[in-house]
Formats: sequence, structure tokens, C-alpha cells
Amino acid sequence: MSKVYILGGAQTDFARNWHREGLDIYAMFREALESAIADAGVEPAQIDVGHVGNFVGELFCRQGLIGGFFAQVYPEMAGMPTSRHEAACASGSMAMLGAMRDIEAGHYETACVLGLEFMRNVDGRTGAEYLGAAAWQGHEAQEAEFPWPFMFDRISAEYDKRHGLRHEHLARIAEINFSNARRNPSAQTREWEFPEGCFSEDDKLNPVVEGRVRRLDCGQITDGAACVILASEKAAIAYAQKKGLSLTDIPCIKGWGHRTAPLLLEQKFAMSEGQPLLFPHAAGALHDALGRGGFGAVTELDGLETHDCFTITEYMAIDHSGLTAPGEAFKAIEEGIIERDGSFPINASGGLIGLGHPVGATGVRMALDCARQVTGRAGAMQISGAKNMITFNLGGSATTCASLIVGVGA
Repeated sequence: MSKVYILGGAQTDFARNWHREGLDIYAMFREALESAIADAGVEPAQIDVGHVGNFVGELFCRQGLIGGFFAQVYPEMAGMPTSRHEAACASGSMAMLGAMRDIEAGHYETACVLGLEFMRNVDGRTGAEYLGAAAWQGHEAQEAEFPWPFMFDRISAEYDKRHGLRHEHLARIAEINFSNARRNPSAQTREWEFPEGCFSEDDKLNPVVEGRVRRLDCGQITDGAACVILASEKAAIAYAQKKGLSLTDIPCIKGWGHRTAPLLLEQKFAMSEGQPLLFPHAAGALHDALGRGGFGAVTELDGLETHDCFTITEYMAIDHSGLTAPGEAFKAIEEGIIERDGSFPINASGGLIGLGHPVGATGVRMALDCARQVTGRAGAMQISGAKNMITFNLGGSATTCASLIVGVGA
């Protein structure tokens, strides 16, 4: 597999409410693009192709054709081909994969990938309705006021049926991610205060949202964008020479995985009935990335940036990645393995729960955070000695699953 390199990138401050500031989705796009180009130290005219990850811009903002914003920001990008990718919460990863394919095929030497979502301009019930578009309309979650807490409560129930599931393990995931977010200067929850007992099953401090899903089990509704500049090996060599760097100092995408299951959650359960893993295709995406990257096990890497739209999602990623045996994710939690100073940190950024979840941006943001980790640029979030990191990003009820390995060196 030919390597694709990450020259630089940027994300917006996920704590911002752009609508309250009187700003629109274009302003968000522009800030992310300008910041990423400045971070990479390239000129806009050097970028050959643009890819956008966005889920529901038409619903929240009545805005489509977002790829046209590239040339709106930089006139020198006029004529540059662009495309937009949608796979619900995995939209950003689809944009990453699309850009990688362009470079690997030799069509282009450089690409800009920008994921974004503008979501805080409507009330919570309307936002939940819009985000419900990633479920099968008219077929599932019809009785639910909030479709995604309902769907992931079903996942929790299925996990409990197959392996058992305890609240304190899910609560510890939330507590770790909120704690990690305090170190992240771009995290939505970095200044939140958490009263004693709020991670418990206290209905006042941590009210039920749906079934066993409580408020602090949930990822955030977030405005935000993330952008990275990708390059072929040829372009990266020229870039390294210009910057006085070694090619091995520039983070590259060493492996990738991408799989899609049927849309209906109950059909996914039926397909894995009698098996220890709820979502074998999710494990397949992770293991495809490992295999393509030349790694035998996830423990050969230095950490994971994973989807945690709900705590059960991260709990699932722990055993589906192979960090533990199926049904034994609780062991990695109890032993402190997934904590920032543990042997395999998960979501040092704070994840979707702590950092935030602007849907179309998440897959791009994960790749950017991994690139910063492996180059020692993660600041207070830095994982000591990190050289290779893996992402896991999903859309819908684990319908689309994607994974990237980002690392430095050979």
C-alpha cells in the first residue's frame, strides 16, 4: 500500500456556539481551512483536490454543495475538484478514505480533507430528529423521542444479554473521558464542573435519558470542524526537504479498514446471534487496518481514538479491537489500561463525550489528534512515546465502521 502523509491540520474550538456568535457554516469552514493550511505551511494553490465530510448540512443549515466553499475562501482554489462524503457519524472518515484513494491512484499529489457540522442552532428535540436520519426511517426507533439514546440502549441490552454489563464500568469510561478533556484546549467540556456522585445511578445528578443510558453516558451536540492536508510520498519528500525534515518525521497513514453492515440494528444483532462479538464487521474494520499496517495486534500500537457517542460504544470498541477477549472490556477499565497514563490510552483527547462530536468532523479530528500524538505535538494530552495510533469511527448503529492507523517511522 502506498503511503499517504499528513502534513498538518487544525480543528476549531468545540466549545463555541457559532449560531450564538452570529456566524454560519461558511465561517466555520473558512476558519478550519485557513488554520490547517497555516499549520501545514503550504500554499492554497499547492492543493490538488478537496474532500468534505458532512452529514446533515441541508437539515441544520439548509446548505448543500459545501465543496464550493474551498474556492470561496481562496480564489486560487477555483477549478480544484471537490467532493462531499456522507456516512452519518463516519462522514469524516469517508472523506479521509476518498482523499487517500485519489492520492494512491496517482490522480493527485496533495489533498485537503475538511469535516464539519453546524448543529447548535436548533432545539434539542429538532436536533435529535435531524440526527435520526441515520436510522432506517419508518422501520426502527419510531417510538423514541431521542432516537440515538434509544438505539444505543438496545446495544447495551444486547451486550448485557450476551456477556453481562455493569453501570460502574460505563461510568468510568465517561469519567476518564471528561477528565482527559480538561487537558484539551479545544474540548467542549473542558470547563465543566462535576459534582460528587454525578457518575452514579443517582437520577437527580445523572438522569436517565433512555433505558440504562444516562446523561453522562452521552456524547455532545457540538459545532465544529477539523481539517488535514494530505500528500503523496513524492509530495511529502519534497515538503520534507523544503522544511528540513526527515520523511520519517512526517506522520503517515499506515493502515485502514472500512466495512458496512445492514442499516437495521436488529438485523445486525440477528447476523451475529450466537457469536461473542455484537458487530463482527466492526472488529473486521479494525483488524483490516492492523493487517494493512503490518501489525499483529492492537497492543503493538500506543493508543486509540475511538467513537464514544455513548459509553457503550467505547466499551464495545475495547473488545472488538482485540484489546481484551470478547465480553471482557471491563478488565481493561478496572486495570486502568485505558487511562491516559495506562498501557493503552483511549481517547486522550476526551473523545466525543469530553471533546465533543460535530458529526462530520469527528473522523478527521481523530486522524489529526493521532498525527499530533505521534509527532509529540499533543501538548497536555501527550501520550508518552507514542509512535503509532489507531482510530475507530462509526456511523449510525455501527452501520459504517472505519479505522485508520497513523504513525511515524518505517
